[in-house]
Amino acid sequence: MKTLAGWILSSPATLAVSLFLIIPVAATISVTFTAPGGTFAPYVDFFSSGFQRTVLWRTFEIAAITTVISLILGLLTAYVVSRSAPWMKSVLIVLAVFPLLTGVVVRSFAWLIILGRNGVLNNSLEWLGVIERPLSLLYTQTSVVLALIYIFIPLMILVLIGVLENIPDDLLQASASLGASPTRTFVQVVLPLATPGLIVGAVLVFTASFTSYATPHLLGGTRQMTMGTFLHQRAMTSFDWTSASTVAAIMVVVIVTTVLVMTRLAKRLNPMAS
Repeated sequence: MKTLAGWILSSPATLAVSLFLIIPVAATISVTFTAPGGTFAPYVDFFSSGFQRTVLWRTFEIAAITTVISLILGLLTAYVVSRSAPWMKSVLIVLAVFPLLTGVVVRSFAWLIILGRNGVLNNSLEWLGVIERPLSLLYTQTSVVLALIYIFIPLMILVLIGVLENIPDDLLQASASLGASPTRTFVQVVLPLATPGLIVGAVLVFTASFTSYATPHLLGGTRQMTMGTFLHQRAMTSFDWTSASTVAAIMVVVIVTTVLVMTRLAKRLNPMAS
């Protein structure tokens, strides 16, 4: 009886997920297997192109760099926030969440103003005498990574704050009483216990960075094309739906593989799982 009630209660959510997620994704991927030239012809064409392999690798590289830097900065920031006084903690959390109140396009456009040839950074460096002429900072991989870190690091901080707050103070005090330095306590006590949050945050940032469109489009342009901008070009400019579906299918495979690998890694590294 309880099983039947559970199925009835979960059926609306299951139906919604099937209609708006599973079926559209399956339909998109199925297009690639019915294209002329053979079952796997679109994938062979994709990986036979040096340009398209470069786009895939560039996207993976940007997402990986963004994830690693966000992990480091997010962990340090979240640790400071979690150990702050209650009133200060509230202020810091608000400051961390504040960027999320504006859209991705607005936050990405802000970096155009910062990194432009007549932007804030170039004008400041010229005023200080560091450079004689404006630097070309836009439409580079660095500009895309900087913007993605700024956009997604609040997610990392919020995830890690919740995990770090649940670490008992008794463990930290016991480590200190046994002669461990703050650095050793952080590495050997805090870091292992924060593993679940690190894995979840890494998955969120990586998948969001890998599938991002607006930020690479504004700050990378055609010079630093990623899978998201390439997908948009094939679908909306070239109207090559088979190629666009192939790109989408490859993105889905990369994301699902990443989630499975990170989940497996989390189970192996989580000290609470044993």
